[in-house]
Amino acid sequence: MQIRRPALLTVAATAVAATAALYAKSRQYPPLKTVLYVDLARYAGLWYEIARLPASFEKGCEGVTARYTVRPNGKVTVVNVCHQNAPDGKVKKVEGTARVVDKKSNAKLKVSFFWPFEGDYWILALDPSYGYALVGEPSRKNLWLLSRTPELSDEVRALLVEEGRRKGFPVEKLLFTEQMPVSA
Repeated sequence: MQIRRPALLTVAATAVAATAALYAKSRQYPPLKTVLYVDLARYAGLWYEIARLPASFEKGCEGVTARYTVRPNGKVTVVNVCHQNAPDGKVKKVEGTARVVDKKSNAKLKVSFFWPFEGDYWILALDPSYGYALVGEPSRKNLWLLSRTPELSDEVRALLVEEGRRKGFPVEKLLFTEQMPVSA
């Protein structure tokens, strides 16, 4: 069977165009910068989700928290809690493990809830007192605003949203998580 030159050129041109498009898409964002250093012992503990980009694994979640515990081997136990449809709704809990992939900064981790699948967890902004954080990943599909308290001031929320925007995240799609009100 003989392949005609025009058909071969069309196939080759299509392959080159598809490869170029994929390369361009993967390069549409500048490299994602993290904080310079994270003290994991200080980062450990309970965090409240203030906002997130929509993700299928958090559909219908309110009252979301994450608890991080540093293990003696340097890995981090991650326990995420979601209340279905309301801050006092039915509890869904999942436990995973995070490992540091950038030991110089401790700001880039890989988290696994279902072995062997891992996701990036990069700490993009962090309050000097470890009171709030902005966490995302290089594809810009996932972003979380986290706080040590169930509420953040409007000023700090705006600061974190703007930082996410500067880093290329679609912050206009953020969902603000309903938390149980803080008792007076």
